[in-house]
Amino acid sequence: MFVPVQRFADWLVYGIFGLAKDSKLGSALNFFVFDSIKIFILLFIIIYAITFIRSFFPPEKTRKILAKNKGSVLLGHVLAALLGIVTPFCSCSAVPLFIGFVEAGVPLGVTFSYLIAAPMVNEVALGLLYGLFGLKIALIYVASGEIIAIVSGLILGKLKLEKYVEGYVYEMNINKDIEIPDPTMKERLIDSWNFTKDLIKKIWLYVVIGIAIGGFMHGWIPNKALAPYMGKKNPFAVFIAVAVGVPLYSNAAGIIPLVSELTRAGVAMGTALSFMMAVTALSVPEMILLRRVLKPRLLAIFITIVGVGILFTGYLFNFIIA
Repeated sequence: MFVPVQRFADWLVYGIFGLAKDSKLGSALNFFVFDSIKIFILLFIIIYAITFIRSFFPPEKTRKILAKNKGSVLLGHVLAALLGIVTPFCSCSAVPLFIGFVEAGVPLGVTFSYLIAAPMVNEVALGLLYGLFGLKIALIYVASGEIIAIVSGLILGKLKLEKYVEGYVYEMNINKDIEIPDPTMKERLIDSWNFTKDLIKKIWLYVVIGIAIGGFMHGWIPNKALAPYMGKKNPFAVFIAVAVGVPLYSNAAGIIPLVSELTRAGVAMGTALSFMMAVTALSVPEMILLRRVLKPRLLAIFITIVGVGILFTGYLFNFIIA
């Protein structure tokens, strides 16, 4: 599919610009041109398809599904984690979603399973991981993120931490009787295209920065050069990756190109995935917003449990993946 893109990159960099194929600058620029075109093509296709699919799962419908679930506790967490994959989510929506779920009577632990899964198992990241690494890595990403969300939600639910939610959350009164008509098929298609364009406008800079960093690494950092420092044999590699990832602010689409180059340079796959999960699930902006509804103690417990889950996943998959 991307052979013509590679030929174009080769023609532009080595033919028009006249850079040598074995030069560091030529290799870096070729990577940047090729990956920029490839990733933006994937982004348009993936975001449009996913946006159309999740138009059938608006936040209000998600809230009603979780509120109506009266089955087993485990089923509620599994359902919340699965819905987190396909429903719209961004850091700015964390607070209103949290308030809506609590007000609707959704258990706190189930609410956290959703809030963890939604940013961690990013559907765009899933598509890009599949396109860049294959089905095995994409499935590992989904499975690990869902397990972290379910287990973390179960633990938080067992701890009975409702008293550490800000009091005003329980006093909110969201109108449950507002019925929003379902859009027509034409409206879904148009809305999906408009959302795709708007999202690309918002994230393109992060993606380009991620590809640029990856291009630099591709040109100047040899294969497996980082293996002695961030490979499987370093017991602190995953911890360092998570510690570095938490304060960063980016989206999964911007991190994926960097993850690709990190693995090429010798960073273990589990370590690279943990880095990506830390950036998307424990980002500083989201934690600042969640502080508006969570008291410091609950926020600290939330960060600790999710962080431990990400660390465990990184070490586990460094052990599993050859």
